[in-house]
Amino acid sequence: MPGVSEEQIAAARQMTAIEFLQRYRPGELVKAESRGEFQLRAHDSFKINEETSFWHWKSRDVGGKTALDYLIKVEGVKFVDAVLALCEESPGYIPPSSQPEQKKEFALPPAAENNRRVFAYLMKRGISRKVIEACVRAGILYESADYHNAVFVGKDEAGTAQYAFLRGTYTKGKPFKAEVSGSEKAYCFCLPPKGKTNRLAVYEAAIEALAHLTLEGTSDKWRLSLGGIYAPKEGQETQPFSFKKPPALEAFLNRHPEIKEIEICTNSDFAGRWAAGHLAKAYQGKYRIVENLPGKDGCDYADLAKEKQEEQAARQRAAYSL
Repeated sequence: MPGVSEEQIAAARQMTAIEFLQRYRPGELVKAESRGEFQLRAHDSFKINEETSFWHWKSRDVGGKTALDYLIKVEGVKFVDAVLALCEESPGYIPPSSQPEQKKEFALPPAAENNRRVFAYLMKRGISRKVIEACVRAGILYESADYHNAVFVGKDEAGTAQYAFLRGTYTKGKPFKAEVSGSEKAYCFCLPPKGKTNRLAVYEAAIEALAHLTLEGTSDKWRLSLGGIYAPKEGQETQPFSFKKPPALEAFLNRHPEIKEIEICTNSDFAGRWAAGHLAKAYQGKYRIVENLPGKDGCDYADLAKEKQEEQAARQRAAYSL
């Protein structure tokens, strides 16, 4: 191979894609909805498994495992330049792709004739019918016609959909989760309050915003889904890992200068606690910060809503049997 030796090529292939990204592109890695997976901030159709390092860029139907594969197929670096960079025989800066992916046009999935499966799925997760019905009436939740996914819609100030998150309604196996291509993170799913308020609660996902509203029963604040969070793997938090303010939160605060309080309602697992601590540090001083993570370790608000529903059902059965 002109320009590089077989030994250099073999050495370049030793680094995995996830190792390369964590070392050289930490700010571009965003924790995906699926456990153990990350995605790129600039390309939400790119997914990489943290343990195996296998990655797949769905929109271009390319994949691989090594850092060499990633640099060539994703960032468009020439083969020889990529090999030399990974062998540390060229300047440490590896230039980004000169041909960035063109932004796809956003379009909501067609709606199903009814929302039966969405109601059944969310109510089974502990969400109240009243909350679901309110979201459907507001046009921010519906059932897709193709795969019967729950579609959580984010709208701009004019009421135009700019974002959508899909969540599978089938309960067997690993649930399907994905953002609709072309979605704008600046307009993630958000539950509006009744009346004026200067309070905002933030959640990792849309379903947790619905669950918390079910538990509290009051619409006295905005409830914003961050569209996922990213955090280092537990046990690796001392390694360099760049925290960036969530785009959904930053955009919301820019549009709503009246906000005075941010209630952090991330999950109570390691990633949620890590994100909560960094969010509090990033926004303290300018806003009143309230950390309100679910009390049980490793839990989210959907888990709590389901537990409450099951407890109520048990009490009703006990009363009926008397």
